[in-house]
Amino acid sequence: MTEAEMIERRRYRPEPGQELRVFAYGSLMWRPDFSFIDLQPATLYGYHRAFCIISTHYRGSETHPGLVLGLDRGGQCIGRMYRIAPEDAESAADYLHRREMITGVYIPRLLKVRLPSGEDVTALSYVADRQHPQYAGKLAVEDVVHRIRDAVGVAGPNIDYLRNTVQHLDDLGISDCALHRILRMLDGDKAAT
Repeated sequence: MTEAEMIERRRYRPEPGQELRVFAYGSLMWRPDFSFIDLQPATLYGYHRAFCIISTHYRGSETHPGLVLGLDRGGQCIGRMYRIAPEDAESAADYLHRREMITGVYIPRLLKVRLPSGEDVTALSYVADRQHPQYAGKLAVEDVVHRIRDAVGVAGPNIDYLRNTVQHLDDLGISDCALHRILRMLDGDKAAT
């Protein structure tokens, strides 16, 4: 199967007449670029947010690959859940496919997330494909820092992606996690120069 065939095969099609829920854990938290009727914190169990995806488009290039976030197995991830009205669900799903499925490194999945009320709902999210060549796996924090430091893609510097994610984690009340440590290390690099 070609990459293009894999990407098309992974296209998510929402149920006609139904709301679409989307779980955001990276740039979708601050730049959804689709219409939604509600946004609230949500927790996904069984996956964690990690810089495990090699980026040669949005936040890196072929000559200087960067890293972007993926959902990898194990742990938990606090993010945001968007509710999209039935009349906007198909266009939002098409937009998400174009945005997230530049390559086949993500697998769209319907996953259970827990809302602050304690209610569990199903939401669409994008999980790292561990078999894809762009899957970087678990990297040492120093390697993550090195890859992010100077990488730039069509969406801008890799460090801006990290900084925006950390800001939105702070907004959710997550004030000290692995991403904060990576940012502190990168900011320390800049202060030392």
